Amino acid sequence: MTVSTEGSMMTAAALTNDRWKALDFSAPSADAEEPESSVLLEYRDDGRIAVITLNRPHADNAITTEMGDRLTEAVEEIAVRTAVRVVVLTGAGDRAFSVGSDLRQRNAMTREGWLRQRQAFDRTLYTVRQLRKPLFAAVNGIAYGGGSELAQSCDFIIAADTATFGQPEAMIGLSAGGGSPVFLPRLVGTGRALQMLMTGDPITAVEAHRLGMVTELHAPSELAAAAERIARKIAGNSPTAVQAVKRAVQLGAGQPVEQAIAIMMDAHWRSAIHPDRAEGIGAFNDDRDPVFRDADY
Repeated sequence: MTVSTEGSMMTAAALTNDRWKALDFSAPSADAEEPESSVLLEYRDDGRIAVITLNRPHADNAITTEMGDRLTEAVEEIAVRTAVRVVVLTGAGDRAFSVGSDLRQRNAMTREGWLRQRQAFDRTLYTVRQLRKPLFAAVNGIAYGGGSELAQSCDFIIAADTATFGQPEAMIGLSAGGGSPVFLPRLVGTGRALQMLMTGDPITAVEAHRLGMVTELHAPSELAAAAERIARKIAGNSPTAVQAVKRAVQLGAGQPVEQAIAIMMDAHWRSAIHPDRAEGIGAFNDDRDPVFRDADY
């Protein structure tokens, strides 16, 4: 069967266009006005709650090199503020949490520039994962590529019921490198993770919740309030105990059972001799709210 050159070009164009339709986003406009700060950091509840907002809504919160650097700085600032007891990470606007790396910026990069950005993003994700304070993601919309991996790097995820999660890296010639090949199988199972990583097809927040990747679903208009409720609940608990149990879970993951229990017991005994333990039990018996000390770090 003979196909004309013109017809072949038209078919190729149609296939190319169809390829990206399921992702529901495109590269940001080259002349879009950038906000004064690509990452916002706000302290609430007398400094006990920190809220980090990815702030490039015009670009579906796509992450540039500068935005990644600012996110690293924000997390490092939070790490040394002993008053902060919990961190919420979310995205600006109602469309996207983050679609990952800004592909328009990457399009003009040299190989060296791309590798430098990759190293910078590795530092960002490492800084997020290593934060001793609890940090959870409130995913308000699309979370693709590095955006999904950023959410997976948090302690847990709550989401708007309209959100979607996807790993489209293979569609643009990349193997995912921000954590999803490690974390996604643990969250949704190996087969589902491989399907997502190999096809690039996204899943809905409803499906992510069914699989255990997302802990709570909320209407988009109610997500911020739900995040605030969870943050206040965590902030009202002993920060020393919360940080200890986070470390026990992190360090015990993948270890033999007795080794994991030894890690757990080390955290438990440290909390048992801490003043917060006496304060918490005293508050229970006095039927009052406990007043816990800030964690040492």
